[in-house]
Amino acid sequence: MKNRTGALVCLGVLALLLIFALAMQFSLSALPEPGRAETYIAGKARRMLIHRAARSQQIPPPPADVSASTEEGDKLYGTECADCHGLDGKSPTDMGRWMYPRAANLIAPETQQYSDRELFTIISNGIRLSGMPAFARVETQEHIWNLVHYLRKLPSGPD
Repeated sequence: MKNRTGALVCLGVLALLLIFALAMQFSLSALPEPGRAETYIAGKARRMLIHRAARSQQIPPPPADVSASTEEGDKLYGTECADCHGLDGKSPTDMGRWMYPRAANLIAPETQQYSDRELFTIISNGIRLSGMPAFARVETQEHIWNLVHYLRKLPSGPD
């Protein structure tokens, strides 16, 4: 029993030393691009958390007239989103490029794979520890749906 306890304590101390050594290598600088492992882990965690939030959040139904909603979303996008994501949704402005993580490419498959509910959740709640603000307190739910509908239009826009 003593040997088992000693071995567990030893493994615990080694694990703590390893975690400490890895933490000492971590940099808070936003200048370098993240590595593959960081990008993969952060992407998987973000997707899982957004999916969970979209399932648990009370989301109103979207406007019935998708065409009118998309048109209104175009106007809102220019004032609320283009400052970071760029007018085309794929070419971030200087402000969007200096963020960490960088402003998302909104026409990329990784972004377009989110469901409408998930996009609504992202726009409403923002994403903590990123530059993505929460719009739920400054925009109506209908306006947020208008942005979701507009984002779905972006891939078919001109290059």
